[in-house]
Formats: sequence, C-alpha cells, structure tokens
Amino acid sequence: GSTARGAIIGAVVGGAAGAVIGHQMDQRAKTLEQRIPNARVERVGEGILVTFESGLLYDFDRDAVKPAAQANLRELARNVSSYGDMNVMVVGHTDATGDDGYNLRLSERRAANAAAFLVSQGVPRDRITTRGRGEAEPVALNDTEPNMALNRRVEVALYANDAMKQRARTQADD
Repeated sequence: GSTARGAIIGAVVGGAAGAVIGHQMDQRAKTLEQRIPNARVERVGEGILVTFESGLLYDFDRDAVKPAAQANLRELARNVSSYGDMNVMVVGHTDATGDDGYNLRLSERRAANAAAFLVSQGVPRDRITTRGRGEAEPVALNDTEPNMALNRRVEVALYANDAMKQRARTQADD
C-alpha cells in the first residue's frame, strides 16, 4: 500500500464525525484542485492526497525544489495554513533506476526539502511529517521512461488533526 494513503486511512474517525470531516475535505479538495493546476488532487477516505510529479519539483537526481515549482508548494502551504486543523505528510518517491539505498536517501531529502519549503511558507513544523520511500511504492512498472516518470513523485497527505476530529465529533453530537 501507499504510505500517504495509509496516513489518511489511519486517521479515519468514521461515523457521523467522519461524514462532517469528509464534507469539509470535499470543499478543500475542490479549492486545491482549482488553485494548484500542476498537481493531482484526490479525495481519499476522510483526507486529501495531492501528488506532484518529481520532474515538476526537482531537477533530475537533485533534491532542491525548483524555483518554478515553488508557486505550487506556496499555494498548497497557503491553503494548509489557512486551516489550522490538518496534518501533513510529505512522501518522496523515485523510480528504480540506480541503487536502492541511494534512491531511498534521495526520496528522503526531497520530502524533507518540500516540507522545509512548506514550513518557510507558514505551515507549522509540528503539523508535518516526512517519509522517503525510494522505489518501494511504484505506481507503474519501471519498464519505460513514461512509467518511470510516474514513479518519480512527491505525495502530500492532508488529514484531520485532533482539533478537527474533536470539532467534528461535537458537530455530529449536536
């Protein structure tokens, strides 16, 4: 399974409170989809999964966020910051080209640098976790360049923090 999807599913509240959270996340996903055109935005469970192709964020074999990609991350940060009730997990991935250990470290650095950029844009550090998965979670076979490009990505899981869960439980009880 996917580390990012797992984070979202692991945060599920369920029941009426989950329905409240789900409705809020529907609205937020629509906003993100409109404001971040270079990302794939999906609703997953009670959260949102935002996927960026690594080529949009980083040069080949590099971990510094490209200046041109900063607008996308800045918009993500602006939205996440405006809602103080979401946690963020940034997960870096690579294709299977090269050494497994190197790819894992590269994906960890990419996730850390994307997270550091989000922090620099106002997202509280204590709301962000990072993971590097290297080539461990491919979404396509590593048999052609287009497929390998799909595997080189950064996923951002957005899911309810404790404050949002508590508010949703209170609303569900009313």
